[in-house]
Amino acid sequence: MGHFVNELEGILNVVDGIVWGPMMIALLMGTGIFLTLRTRFLPWKNLGYALKCILNKEAREEQEGEEGDISSFSALTTALAATIGTGNIVGVATAMVAGGPGALVWMWISACFGLSLKFGECMLAIKYRVVNEKGEMSGGPMYAMKHAFKSKRLGELFGGLFAFFTVIASFGIGNFTQANSISESLDATFDISPEKTGLVITFLALVIIVGGIKVISKISSILVPGMAIFYMIAGLCVIIGNITQLPEGMAAIFEMAFSREALSGGTAGTVAREAIRYGVARGVFSNEAGLGSAAISAAAARTSHPVKQGYVSMTGTFWDTIVICTITGLAIAASGELGKINPATGEPFTGAALTMKAFETVLGPLGSWAVCIGISFFAFLTILGWEYHGEKAFEYLVKSPKFNIIYRIMFSVASYIGATTTLRIVWSFSDIANALMAIPNLICLLLLSGEIARDIEEYQKILNGK
Repeated sequence: MGHFVNELEGILNVVDGIVWGPMMIALLMGTGIFLTLRTRFLPWKNLGYALKCILNKEAREEQEGEEGDISSFSALTTALAATIGTGNIVGVATAMVAGGPGALVWMWISACFGLSLKFGECMLAIKYRVVNEKGEMSGGPMYAMKHAFKSKRLGELFGGLFAFFTVIASFGIGNFTQANSISESLDATFDISPEKTGLVITFLALVIIVGGIKVISKISSILVPGMAIFYMIAGLCVIIGNITQLPEGMAAIFEMAFSREALSGGTAGTVAREAIRYGVARGVFSNEAGLGSAAISAAAARTSHPVKQGYVSMTGTFWDTIVICTITGLAIAASGELGKINPATGEPFTGAALTMKAFETVLGPLGSWAVCIGISFFAFLTILGWEYHGEKAFEYLVKSPKFNIIYRIMFSVASYIGATTTLRIVWSFSDIANALMAIPNLICLLLLSGEIARDIEEYQKILNGK
């Protein structure tokens, strides 16, 4: 069995290196830059307006004449439930070990251009959403491809590929990695076996997801803001407690982001190349800009205009990466724990263990508890949010919501598998699934970039008239 696992890890690492090679990075970043330029930086310019939209009372309430299943705010928190997870805690630590501290800079850069990606895919999702036979909203990149492409055959092909890859990705980024991180954290902190954790996650997930998007969104709209505030306060305490070491940590972050010398131990190639690769890959894993997943939950929102919801939805990238990932990264950089050897493994601390060590430097044992609680809640919420994404993609493939119960059972059972599988296999599988999902979505954004630019310009006239 051990030989098989090693062989599988080797194969996945090779495939991971190919799909997240220079071509994928260029496609992802290039599409983000292209959309930002074509929309005349309006997503950046209107970030303040977007934040104001989600913080006012209107976003939380049903508005007359607006179609949708849930409020604009609930759609955002459901999307955030799917994005604020292990990527913010485990993924940042993994990126800073594998790609050096400079990977954090590339997470920021990818997030900036990710605003335009998230805006475009969510705006199109609202514009081309449909009502299914149960009277529920169904939308996402697959519907935009199907209905907006001039070539219907091409649209159906791309829509089918995206939906298929989304179902696969839902088990990777949305389930396996989350369950794995929960079980690892609970085992390390409270000595709870992965098998017990897997059973509990499976049971709770199945009980909640049976209620559909309305139940998932209600839970997300309460727990996502609450847990985000809890984690941010704990992280800021660590940063402030290590404030004297912060300048040195910041210097290392920016120096290593653009360094041409192979200074990180055991890392192949230049530091800059590895920082870009892991920074962008983990940034996408965290905020999902360019994957198209957030567009699926955005399609359920009640909103007065597709562009308005596009703006609201893109703030998810801001909160996820610019705020929460930054707090994790700075806490690690200021702690002095990056690069230290874990006595239990003989290798540098990484993943959840590194973030826990960083938090312990100021908060002591409470630091591990805070990280463990954050991972457990965030990751479980991610499982719930991604269940909805995968379910809607599955519904698109089978062309009916009648069979969604099959997906719900399979997805819940998969949580047990994720909780009891080794970390490296889980992360490699998720990276591969992300890339396969992103490719058709990014091509869609490029092909429909003219439409996105026209719609955002028209809405800008409305904003300027106010």
